[in-house]
Amino acid sequence: MFSSVKLVVTKIQVWLQAFRLRTLPLATSSIVLGSFLAAAEKSFNLKVAALCFATAVLLQILSNLANDYGDSQHGADSSYRQGPERAVQSGRISKTAMRNALIVFTGLCLLVGYFLIKDESFYFHAAGIAAIVAAVAYTVGPKPFGYAGLGDIFVLLFFGIIGVFGSYYLQTHHLNWLILLPAFSCGLFCVAVLNINNIRDFQSDKLAGKRTIPVRLGETRARIYHWLLLIGGFTSALIFTFLNFKSVWQLAFIVVVPMIWENGFGIYLKFDANELDPHLKEMAIITLLFSFSFGIGILL
Repeated sequence: MFSSVKLVVTKIQVWLQAFRLRTLPLATSSIVLGSFLAAAEKSFNLKVAALCFATAVLLQILSNLANDYGDSQHGADSSYRQGPERAVQSGRISKTAMRNALIVFTGLCLLVGYFLIKDESFYFHAAGIAAIVAAVAYTVGPKPFGYAGLGDIFVLLFFGIIGVFGSYYLQTHHLNWLILLPAFSCGLFCVAVLNINNIRDFQSDKLAGKRTIPVRLGETRARIYHWLLLIGGFTSALIFTFLNFKSVWQLAFIVVVPMIWENGFGIYLKFDANELDPHLKEMAIITLLFSFSFGIGILL
């Protein structure tokens, strides 16, 4: 009996590791920011915000599972990979079980997404389907776009523009194109997280033919690119603030500057994968902290 319980607990732990829970705060950063922006216009809707959070988390888990499955298929999860060991690669989860999990989470995304946007226009339904397809097609399929170096564009689009602007609009039903500025900030910071991941996996990705931005640019220029992402994200937030300036509290997001500075130099100066990995988690925290501090600043 105890051995059976232990086996079940172990299986749960394996699946939780495959979900990559540390990435979930990043998935919700855009929803946090969009909800704060809606609240600043006195249009915060708890039900809509909760459904946005649930959809974002489910999409992130779907993407993580798809990456685990797809990279094992295409050879990116080889013995040369220096990041955390993947579930399919290690044999702890079979390919069949992972495929079934992809089907389950695709269904959950469709279900929760339906309740979120059932009364919205065709454009939201199209964006919802596109988000699910993008989550899977990043690494799964004969021509995954992540292997063509297009991952950064899709992260900017879904984790920034659609995530922030979409969650804002679903609560306010109001178009304010200036919201695209903080949406770009959030999106660029999320791209920075992906960039760290791709710099860390540079060698294994290159051997597997995964043409990520760091593989295309080279390791040194990929680190310069990282600085551009950080500076671009912060500058976009500054522009929005000065265009809508009412109080010094709106500059609360500058609390992330020391962390951005440390992250930028950490990535620029370190080349060992084990030293780079902690900066990935750090960048995810920076993104979430930025969303909260920017949003709270607007409310105050």
